[in-house]
Amino acid sequence: MLSAQTNFYNRFSFLYPLVDVFLKPQKKKFFNIINKLPEGKLLEIGIGNGAHIKLYQRHQITGIELSTSMLNIAKKNAPSTISLFEMNGENLTFESDSFDYVVLSHVIAVADKPEKLLLECERVLKHSGKMLILNHFTPNNHIKYIDQFFNLFSGIFHLKSIFYIENFKAINHFKLEKEIALKPFSYFKILIFSKH
Repeated sequence: MLSAQTNFYNRFSFLYPLVDVFLKPQKKKFFNIINKLPEGKLLEIGIGNGAHIKLYQRHQITGIELSTSMLNIAKKNAPSTISLFEMNGENLTFESDSFDYVVLSHVIAVADKPEKLLLECERVLKHSGKMLILNHFTPNNHIKYIDQFFNLFSGIFHLKSIFYIENFKAINHFKLEKEIALKPFSYFKILIFSKH
């Protein structure tokens, strides 16, 4: 039986190109950073419709997605060198210490069980592997009131509007190496963690 989250994203897949337009500038900066990292095995959790796959310039890419509809679209966008699987990031079937990098692009705030997701990221990362997160983070400025308002109905979209990464115990299993605030308002950030 499919989860409510999976059903939502299966139905939402046809609207996702509109979301991609909004997220494109952030993702471009995010992938510029990823492409400068030494080559290695990279897992992207929640690859969506794969519209950004063309932004990858190096690395051995594996992508997973829990929505069948999204994954089918991603497979049309992906070259044969990229491996794609239908899988939930909270229950990865990969062996431990399998990847040099794990990428979470606008995923952690929509995960049903973000603590479990982070623990799975830690498990599949190699020693000193890196986890790269692009997401919105509720700031300590006037923007936080928008998050508080949207939080009243964000559950409809399976999204945590009010979002603080430090609230998750599992994040302490990682060391924050770099934080990059994206303009405007520093609402979106790129966080780079290494596995302890």
